[in-house]
Amino acid sequence: MTAAARHSIQQALLALVLAAGPTAPRRHLLERFPDPAQALAAGPEAWIAAGCTQAQRQALAHPDQATVERTMEWLAAPGHHLLGWHDPDYPPLLRQAPSPPLALFVDGGPALAWHPAVAVVGSRSPSPGGRDHARDFAAQLAASGLSVASGLASGVDAAAHQAALARADGITVAVIGTGADIAYPRHHAGLQARIAERGAVLSEYPPGTGPRSGHFPARNRILAGLALGTVVIEAAERSGALITARLAVEAGREVFALPGSIHNPMARGCHRLIRDGVQLVESPEEIVQTLAPVAAQLASALRIRLRAPIHCPEPAHAPAYAPPDTDYQRLWNALGYDPTGMDSLIERTGLTAATLSSMLLVMELEGRVLATHGRYVRKTSSFTSHSV
Repeated sequence: MTAAARHSIQQALLALVLAAGPTAPRRHLLERFPDPAQALAAGPEAWIAAGCTQAQRQALAHPDQATVERTMEWLAAPGHHLLGWHDPDYPPLLRQAPSPPLALFVDGGPALAWHPAVAVVGSRSPSPGGRDHARDFAAQLAASGLSVASGLASGVDAAAHQAALARADGITVAVIGTGADIAYPRHHAGLQARIAERGAVLSEYPPGTGPRSGHFPARNRILAGLALGTVVIEAAERSGALITARLAVEAGREVFALPGSIHNPMARGCHRLIRDGVQLVESPEEIVQTLAPVAAQLASALRIRLRAPIHCPEPAHAPAYAPPDTDYQRLWNALGYDPTGMDSLIERTGLTAATLSSMLLVMELEGRVLATHGRYVRKTSSFTSHSV
């Protein structure tokens, strides 16, 4: 695809995003036509047939050019992406959730929206013990190869993001209620920049969109939809964390809650969830074990999108299989037979930590690699080593 064609498609997708109102008609347009440019060029008759409102048709005919130009300028910067409903890279778990957004603005690695994730949520004012739990669970979930997703709010969210970033191989994704260029709260600007550099910051709102009260409950549905499961660390009886938990249940995802002291008001929301039937957990290992089967399914889809086929081991009498993908072969050569840390793998392969984490998770779930205390070692002799 030429740069001009890509530019035209992005502008058309922005016009569809900016046509506020019901999402279903605009999603129908993207499903009916090969790309957003053709959906926009189809004109009013096609828009009416899709169910677009009069206000939406007016917005499609006359997009807000100032917002379009500002957003196109943002997209031109390195690391900035726009994933639309029509795009094969749109996160598959989110596609299956209720009310998925028409598009995602991404600051960071768009492939990380595919990475098997656990949403870690809780109070903005947790107890000291709750903050420690958020750090411990996030660190161990990241060590297991899962991504830690949260909403970049104060308290539990920030602690979870920071704990994942503290690991050299940790992956974290932030789903925010502002444009991807705006930090909220403001003092999280540095944390947001680190997440964008190491992971991904996702928003359904165009750059320049400031904080609005309705945006934060809405972003919770994206957080719940992206994750394999949601763990609630601490929550009052009425809180955004409980909204995320409810949305996760509606999306058919697992929900976990940590029990707390009966004297801690921040534990009451978790206790209510447990009474309602969500899984009580006391360790991150319980979460990993519960989510492993569905994580394997997502890893298989991720492998296909990365175009890195890793087949099942050949019978003992057959010659060992050499992966055709050069990045996987390079990683296999770099692993050797002794436990190897992420920093060494980055140095040996020249690949990024995010890319290596995704590849290692795929190989671990398929029985090729063992991960122990953040170090990786070959598990089978199914691959042969070749120079690349």
